[in-house]
Amino acid sequence: MDIGAAHVARQLSHLLDATAFLGTYSRLMIDLNRPPGVRSSIVTRSEATEIPGNVSLSAAERERREQRIFHPHHAAIEAHLRERARLDRRTFIIAIHSFTPVFLGKAREWHVGVLFEKGQSLAEATMARLRAQDPALNVGANVPYSVSIEEDYGLLVHGDNVGNPAILIEIRQDLIATQDAAQSWAVRLAPILRDVCV
Repeated sequence: MDIGAAHVARQLSHLLDATAFLGTYSRLMIDLNRPPGVRSSIVTRSEATEIPGNVSLSAAERERREQRIFHPHHAAIEAHLRERARLDRRTFIIAIHSFTPVFLGKAREWHVGVLFEKGQSLAEATMARLRAQDPALNVGANVPYSVSIEEDYGLLVHGDNVGNPAILIEIRQDLIATQDAAQSWAVRLAPILRDVCV
């Protein structure tokens, strides 16, 4: 889980009375947002840091991580979404992540990014409200990353691909590094999401 993201997600879940699904292992074990089999699913290097425990993994160990971590997480989400569909409830997918202020020596100027593929109207409404709420915020579209199936599996599989409007909110880690700061961002985002998810 990204720094600060879990606390923001938990607080948003409470403030919005919304269900949150959080990873329970480090993404260095296996990344829940990468489909199994792609290179970034289980990395051997994270930015400039080597991950020795992931070097020369056996096929059996990869499969074990998929079966114990990746598949149960997504199966739980799928079961929840099926139940919402059965009850004819409208569903929005809001993923919460955080990004490092500096990556490979290059500073990232944004405070928050809103990532999307098919959920453009949801993303644009969210960004507009963030900017209106605080004109000093540097809000970017599809920054510091762009959406792809190899990097944003859940957003597409549980969102765009099944007709649920979906966005991923990336907050710079230094802005949510403490519980108080993360709480403040949850309080900032809650009324915005309540307004746009209609």
